[in-house]
Amino acid sequence: MGPHVFEIREDDLSGEATRALLALHLAGMHENTPAEHVFALDLSGLTAPGVTLWSVWDDVSLAGIGALKALGDGTGEVKSMRTDPAHLMKGVAGALLDHLIAEARRRGYRRLSLETGRGPAFEAALALYRRRGFAEGGPFADYEPSDFNRFLHLEL
Repeated sequence: MGPHVFEIREDDLSGEATRALLALHLAGMHENTPAEHVFALDLSGLTAPGVTLWSVWDDVSLAGIGALKALGDGTGEVKSMRTDPAHLMKGVAGALLDHLIAEARRRGYRRLSLETGRGPAFEAALALYRRRGFAEGGPFADYEPSDFNRFLHLEL
C-alpha cells in the first residue's frame, strides 16, 4: 500500500470544520504553554493579508490545517500546524509541511521559520520539522526568546 493521498486546498476559514479545528488548536496551545507565550494566530490573524491557510482533506473529513505567513523580507513562517485527533499518525502533518515548503520555494523565499513550544507535547512536531531539515536557531520577526519557546529555520 502506498502513502495515503490527501487533498490539500487553500482555505478561507469560512467552513465549520476548519473553524472547529482551529479552536481545538488554540485550546491545545493554551493547555501546554502560559497564555502570554502563546503566539498561535486566531481567526482574524489567519485571515490577515500575507497569511495563507491550507486545509488537508481525507475524502470528506478535515484531517489538518497549516498556514504560511509572508514575513516581507524574503522569508516565511509556518503557522497553525494541527492534525485533527481522528487523523493522527496518517502522515497529515508531513504532507502539509511538504506542501508549505514547496510553496515557500515557489514564492522564492530564502528561509522558512517557525516558533514552537517546549516540552513533551511538542516533541512529535519537533521530530517532524527536524526530519524535513529544520534546525534550531535564534528568534525571528518580533519574537522574544523565553523558556517556553524555540525557533526553527529551514534554509531553502
